[in-house]
Amino acid sequence: MAGPGAAASSEVDRGDDDAAYWASPASAVLAGLRTSAAGLSDDEAARRLAASGPNRISDQRSTGIWAELLRQFRQPVILVLLAATGLSLLLGDRIDAVIILAIVVLSGLLGFWQEHRAGVTVARLLDQVQIEIEVRRGGQVTSVAPEQVVPGDVVVLHAGDVVPCDCRVLTADSLQLDESALTGETYPRHKSADPAPADAPLAERSGALFQGSHVVSGRGEAVAVATGRSTELGHMSRALVAAPPSTSFEAGTARFGLMLARVTALLTAMILLINVVLGRPFIDAVLFSLALAVGVTPQMLPTIVAVSLSSGARRMARAQVIVRRLDAIEDLGSMDVLCTDKTGTLTEGTITLLAATGLEGEESAVTADRAAVNAALQTGYTNPLDQAILRSHRPDGAWQAVAEVPFDFERKRLSVLADGPDGRVLITKGAFPTVTAVVTEAVTGEGTRPWEEVRHAYDERFRSLGAQGYRVVAVAERPAPEQTRVGAEDERGMTLLGLLVFEDPPKAGLDATVARLTAQGIRLCMLTGDNRLAALHVAHWFTDGEPRVMTGREVDTLDDPQLAAVAADVDAFAELTPSQKERIVGAVRASGSVVGYLGDGINDAAPLRAADVGISVDTAVDVAKSAASMVLLDKDLGVVVDGVRLGRQTFANTIKYVYTTISANFGNTVSMAAASTFLPFLPLLPRQILLLNFLSDLPSVTIAADRVDPEVVDRPRRWDLDEVRSFMVVFGLLSSAFDLLTFAILIGVFDAGATLFQSGWFIGSTLTELAVLFVLRTRRLAYRSRPGRALLVTSVVVGLVTVVLPFLPHVADALGLTGPPVLLLLTLVAITGGYVVAAEATKRVFYRRLGRPGAASGPAAGDGMRHHHRLARLASEHGHRVAADVADAPAGSAEPGAPAPSG
Repeated sequence: MAGPGAAASSEVDRGDDDAAYWASPASAVLAGLRTSAAGLSDDEAARRLAASGPNRISDQRSTGIWAELLRQFRQPVILVLLAATGLSLLLGDRIDAVIILAIVVLSGLLGFWQEHRAGVTVARLLDQVQIEIEVRRGGQVTSVAPEQVVPGDVVVLHAGDVVPCDCRVLTADSLQLDESALTGETYPRHKSADPAPADAPLAERSGALFQGSHVVSGRGEAVAVATGRSTELGHMSRALVAAPPSTSFEAGTARFGLMLARVTALLTAMILLINVVLGRPFIDAVLFSLALAVGVTPQMLPTIVAVSLSSGARRMARAQVIVRRLDAIEDLGSMDVLCTDKTGTLTEGTITLLAATGLEGEESAVTADRAAVNAALQTGYTNPLDQAILRSHRPDGAWQAVAEVPFDFERKRLSVLADGPDGRVLITKGAFPTVTAVVTEAVTGEGTRPWEEVRHAYDERFRSLGAQGYRVVAVAERPAPEQTRVGAEDERGMTLLGLLVFEDPPKAGLDATVARLTAQGIRLCMLTGDNRLAALHVAHWFTDGEPRVMTGREVDTLDDPQLAAVAADVDAFAELTPSQKERIVGAVRASGSVVGYLGDGINDAAPLRAADVGISVDTAVDVAKSAASMVLLDKDLGVVVDGVRLGRQTFANTIKYVYTTISANFGNTVSMAAASTFLPFLPLLPRQILLLNFLSDLPSVTIAADRVDPEVVDRPRRWDLDEVRSFMVVFGLLSSAFDLLTFAILIGVFDAGATLFQSGWFIGSTLTELAVLFVLRTRRLAYRSRPGRALLVTSVVVGLVTVVLPFLPHVADALGLTGPPVLLLLTLVAITGGYVVAAEATKRVFYRRLGRPGAASGPAAGDGMRHHHRLARLASEHGHRVAADVADAPAGSAEPGAPAPSG
């Protein structure tokens, strides 16, 4: 059994041939790791976990509470403001410095509390659903979380499993892995326990398994050699120059932030210059300008986004959707194309074997028997077609497996070499075109005939069954008395026995669900491995008129721009390989759409990663769940529709904050720039600006739970910077116009000095910002859109606090405020009322003339998830706890023996 020092051996020096574990016999690797084929004991595994750390490349969830808190103060403008405040303190202005510092800290604490609470909520949701890895501990197979796998663990792998770390193969039974994420090779790689040359490139290390790959077929056991950042994927992730690809929402947020930074820098520099030219004290001018910069920046945006997303994740969990990647909620709301598999989504997923027939439709007992032998003896993933075969027919117990050629998505065949009552035979079943490609004769009612004589008749029968929506699988065999091993090259000279006919009826309520998707502005596109005729039949279920169907072969004739141009008009893609699915998803994204992909099979991992929103189900294979952004607890398009509405509500509430805050802050900044040119004093003290910003942000925190008008969630919504910019300018200038009116009244009517002027505008600015929030949060008339209770209550409380503050003796003195006369208060209330009326009128004109039907919609925002980002995304996935990767799925394989493909 392994000793405590073995964890150190997880560090593999790639530059040293002696450390090339794939070149050493498996027994030597076990000895070097101080373990055995029986695995580690629980105590030893715990010791190694403590020594080597969790099996993660990086761990964003391990960020400490202090790091979360400090992150609230890392904005450059906040850091500069704190530095300027420290300088002010050194120069003797202690009261101003302390108050500014207190407000900044209070604002940071508010953001920290909200974000931390949101993080805890999401962590609890994720902990409900996590995948597990089978390992041997003390000789017994047990399940552990992926991050608990340690060097020396013996990992047990089956088709559909993800490889949790770098391993040395101990045993392999027709084991094939998809290593495309690491090597770029689309073909599965055969693995064995035999050593490979020490200088073999990664793709040719047949005795090694790597984190980031997954099992396509077969089974095996392997000893963990390297975990976490010591894996090949960990080493690659350090060298990545690109961050994980941006989602549509992330890209939109980044562009918005860049636009805002430019506006802030311009206004801050202009106001600082004005104050310096007017001869005001430099430190006061700097503090004033920096406070304005803080004021114009929507500091609470990260908090609002975090709270909105966590709130959305909770609501989506209640709607049977577990979110693995929070920002995907926003992209789900923006989605306008949903690519989906067929089985279990458009169909019931309850596949039934209707018949095993010959050429004329007659019952064929030998076809049923050989199909059952093939299904029972194959060692890959038992898919729904095999299950349907075995429910209908059980093979004779005399059959014994000898070898097999696992199914793959290029051959679309599965062959089993088996000993039976009549000797050793090779039995092949699979897609009709690929099986008939290796036959030379066929069984008919008149005996065995050359294939060319019956090809046309069989082709016609295949097309007839496919056109009726049946799934058709061909079964063939040939004697192989001398063979002990087989490969794909042995699939030749076979005799076609007959056809298997399967039925999978349309899902109940599909028409209504498709109608809901269409009403939400979402186009449905089917991606399947099934033949063109079956795809055409199913496409009629969800399209009006004659569906357009394209096959994988036709896809291969187009380059990427050509595919992007035609993909938007295709209703169904048929006869696809996994790489073709990935390419189609990328093409639809390139056409300007935000794309969701729903799949649960081994062949769905690549398109799930390529989509803006990857959606799997709780019964999917592990690799599909690992690649997905969210997991459905019920494989039903209706659940997706519900999730889309929740995603749009979340996005709508985020945009509400952006629109209301940026317009108010921009207006205040323009007003202060204007006031600075004619006032002999600052229009507001720095501490007052920060307090105003803090108070007005308090109701904004509750926007995450605000009600959303039904019409807002009827169409996809995306970032539209042109509209955001127009909104900011139009409503910001409207706000400034009323500010100038307030200035005129304060000076001309009330003859206000510095303190009264600042107090009056402090109250007026806060009240108008609170009031206009209820106007700008909806496109309806404000009184026709009911706000959330928390938003209403918080706004009223903040309004009362704002009015009361100047009348509190010590507090008012510290803030530089004074209690205004009652007449001024009434005047400020009247100005606020006028502003609300003007904002309503302006809003009506804005959305009629400037706004478009999908506010914040616009063209595709962000096209980051391209094929060359696959490794970055994969490294990012392995950097987290894969907590929402739930159980395993009834996926309909396109062909028999397929490890749960999705169509």
